[in-house]
Amino acid sequence: MRLDCFSREIAFPHLLINPDDETLYGLCAHEAQATKYGSINFITTVRNRSARDTYVVDTVELGRRQQPIADSRAREIAGEVNEYLRDRRVIQLDRRMGGEGWLRAHCRLFVTEPYARLAFMWKRSLFPPDDAASPPDFVSIYVPEWPERVIFVHPEAGVTYILGTDYFGEAKKSFLRMAMYREKGRNRLGFHAASKVIRVCCGDETSRDTGFLIFGLSGTGKTTLTTHDHGLVGPEGVIVRQDDVVIMDEKMYCAGTENGFFIKTEGLGKDGPDDPIFRAAKSPRAIFENVVVDERGELHFDDTGLTANGRAVIPRSEFPCTDDGIDLERVQNLVFITRRNDILPPVARLTPEQAAGYFMLGESVETSAGDPNAIGQARREVGTNPFVIGAEAEEGNRLLRFLRLNTGTRCYLLNTGSIGGNVKISVKDSAMILEQIARDAIEWERDEDWGYEVPKVLPGLDIGKLRPDTYYDPEDYRRRVDALRRERREWLSAFLGLNPAITNCFE
Repeated sequence: MRLDCFSREIAFPHLLINPDDETLYGLCAHEAQATKYGSINFITTVRNRSARDTYVVDTVELGRRQQPIADSRAREIAGEVNEYLRDRRVIQLDRRMGGEGWLRAHCRLFVTEPYARLAFMWKRSLFPPDDAASPPDFVSIYVPEWPERVIFVHPEAGVTYILGTDYFGEAKKSFLRMAMYREKGRNRLGFHAASKVIRVCCGDETSRDTGFLIFGLSGTGKTTLTTHDHGLVGPEGVIVRQDDVVIMDEKMYCAGTENGFFIKTEGLGKDGPDDPIFRAAKSPRAIFENVVVDERGELHFDDTGLTANGRAVIPRSEFPCTDDGIDLERVQNLVFITRRNDILPPVARLTPEQAAGYFMLGESVETSAGDPNAIGQARREVGTNPFVIGAEAEEGNRLLRFLRLNTGTRCYLLNTGSIGGNVKISVKDSAMILEQIARDAIEWERDEDWGYEVPKVLPGLDIGKLRPDTYYDPEDYRRRVDALRRERREWLSAFLGLNPAITNCFE
């Protein structure tokens, strides 16, 4: 038995190694609530990610948004945990991250047996391992019953300890966080972003596939727009690749990571029975977390009595518009979703420098997935990615370099909030915008305040009703523009080493 707390080959005395689905379910069946669709729901004690209790061991350079924990303190806690696990039954589960391309990572989860449901859910998220007996690339040690809530990652070792929380998202994100850090050292970039292909017909009746990479914080419409079919029918259509995290190289190839989607369930069904997420959620293979289920097995996605952050793990094969591939061969369009309710247009086309600037801004609003006490408040998160390890400026600089190398890639800012505080931008509107980007059918003109381009003509939408400046008197509009510009400059100036072309893109 190895007891080096940050060894990826650590083991524990009482291991249940890679149990099958039947065995895992047998260990957690007493907690499962049956739904009328044949799926199950679990109720947890902790119902959102514990960002304030998450730390990075201080053996690497940290960014300004990351909390350090001393290596000595991390080893002290880990040693106590490992000693505790000498007398406990522990599940070891091995899975593979990555699909058909260059991304392959052997992931190993340890979780105490009373919380077998976490292993059961995580197994649905990734792929079978290439070789379960080989040393893992990443290890997460999960002890939900630990009396102190603390999560810490040792990025160089590839090991994470998750203590005092039973929220499934911590296990899922622990491996994705480590993969993004590792791949950054290989001249790649890990993104909290989704990927899809939109296939449209050209004027000569040939079809064209256009790759989209869509950034957005949880709860801002990323999954909804990624899985949207845009009403396209053959020979046109959509192919959904990934929903949460991708790894991109300098040729704009995006490797997928997971086999399951981890969706927010709040409001599912409100867009009608044909909503692809709602249809996938009715699969018997779905596993729900913290969704209200009544005595008839009915799922109440509109009931937030337990939490507004209800979740489900659903195999990606249950979604329409998927195939066997999870990688995106090339990104033609980067889309940064924001959710603002005053002076942002529904869409803007960006220069590479502006795109890197909006990547660094990561503007949106807080949702229940992050801080339930701050829902609706303005929020900035570099890359809309709370899982960055290391200097954030390095991420923005590398993205700018990639964009300059790939001049055919276009970048956009997509607002899923409202205009002027009262004109809501609907899902239908946003889906229409993405479709018209794929068709290259939008006529653009320069916005004199921000320097980006805004639609002059956008087929399918009355763009005149979506001009922010028409909803404010000129003085009020100018005050809002100036205030937002100051906020953005101040935010970007805090990242030491950021390329001046990015820092100055809002001058």
